[in-house]
Amino acid sequence: MSKSRLPTLFVSHGGGPWPYIDEMKKLFAKTAIEFSRIPATLPIKPNAILMVSGHWEEPEFTVAASEHPPMVYDYSGFPEHTYHISYPAPGSPALAGRIRALLSQSGINCKEDPTRGFDHGTFTPLVLMYPDADIPVVTLSMKSNYDPLEHIRLGQVLLPLRDEGVLIMGSGLSYHNMRGFGGDQAKPVSEQFEAWLNETISETDVQVRNERLQNWEKAPAARMAHPREDHLIPLMVVAGAAGEDRGRRIFIDTVWNTAMASYRFGD
Repeated sequence: MSKSRLPTLFVSHGGGPWPYIDEMKKLFAKTAIEFSRIPATLPIKPNAILMVSGHWEEPEFTVAASEHPPMVYDYSGFPEHTYHISYPAPGSPALAGRIRALLSQSGINCKEDPTRGFDHGTFTPLVLMYPDADIPVVTLSMKSNYDPLEHIRLGQVLLPLRDEGVLIMGSGLSYHNMRGFGGDQAKPVSEQFEAWLNETISETDVQVRNERLQNWEKAPAARMAHPREDHLIPLMVVAGAAGEDRGRRIFIDTVWNTAMASYRFGD
């Protein structure tokens, strides 16, 4: 294993474009601080970032290949200025091609989208981690069947990128129930499911960890925490890309009466 091998990360990205809204940034103050600290904990500055966001799914895995990705304002009801913000990081057609090659070699079909831009699952954490937007970013879709095993295997195929200076990130939420945020049950449900997630991610036996993730619906409060698993599936990818590396919780924040946790695999 290379001493410069990058870890993999799953981050709970919070609500909408919150870093650009003063009142919301106060709510997510702890998350803002923790995201900003992540770069200093990495063994090297990444050459590129591969992001799997809970806000992009396709019938087949699809990689964004734009050299200059546009913005995707995939939210509603926020202040007008949030529909004009920009995170001007470059894309990397070369990395997109490398990803397609890795997947093809493993028999995994992967399409290419030359126009896909950065949704808020991508730019929300990155604007706090790398505000200068000076690292190329490539996004990779989830597959809309949400099959946990397929996404774990996807991550396993992408593992070599970690030794090539690529930071593999999943962006979602450890709890994502739109009807539950702020409610009386949000805190106990989110904490119960997160406790299971943390135990699973910290499991030293990788086979056991992956089996638990594949069967996540059996976890306590699973479907109350994730009625639809779009914000959980990116975790499967980064867990697969972790290989034998053990995971751990980086931090947990509580916003809208909801526990939101982020995790790291590897040193």
